[in-house]
Amino acid sequence: MGFHEVRFPANLSFGSVGGPQRYTDVVTLANGFEERNTPWKHSRRRYDAGVGMRSLDDIETLIAFFEARQGQIFGFRWKDWADYKSGGALREPLYDDQVIAVGDDLTAQFQLIKTYRSGDYTYARPVTKPVRGSVRIGLGDDEQQESIHYEVDIETGLVTFGHPPNEGVRITAGYEFDVPVRFDTDRIQTSIASFQAGDAPSVPVVEIRV
Repeated sequence: MGFHEVRFPANLSFGSVGGPQRYTDVVTLANGFEERNTPWKHSRRRYDAGVGMRSLDDIETLIAFFEARQGQIFGFRWKDWADYKSGGALREPLYDDQVIAVGDDLTAQFQLIKTYRSGDYTYARPVTKPVRGSVRIGLGDDEQQESIHYEVDIETGLVTFGHPPNEGVRITAGYEFDVPVRFDTDRIQTSIASFQAGDAPSVPVVEIRV
């Protein structure tokens, strides 16, 4: 699968609409009860990039980006302004925002994750496209230094330590991240007249597995 490590212009994704989608099979039984199942382990996000278009220059930028990705062929990075940090939306990431694993004296490589909590229930989302220069890693209560204690692959979200962390030590992380997506259409339809009248084009974008 082709993927370009380039981000859709963040000023154009700002103001877009979208969010997570789940797929659920619901079967109503004869007694009125339901059985609910899903083949998806992880949610899939969808957005409409057209809502963020504000000028004819924006349309020109969109068309150039679309053509360079060859429509749906190549994936790209997308900044979800509603959810792009490991911690609070109004502060910079901290090295202890997320617990991503616990050391076992054997494993040296770990996937970045973001855990969503509601009451006693959680969902761990893999983070595969961290933003370069934003990742901070901690062991226990101590922040580690990139290139000295660990390396980060910004194309996969994998963190690799020089030595496996000790057993029982919490491995924590803070970061900004993008969503891997592709265009969910093979054509962009624009009208200068309708756009000037306030009618933005529809540009569907969908998350992909990488």
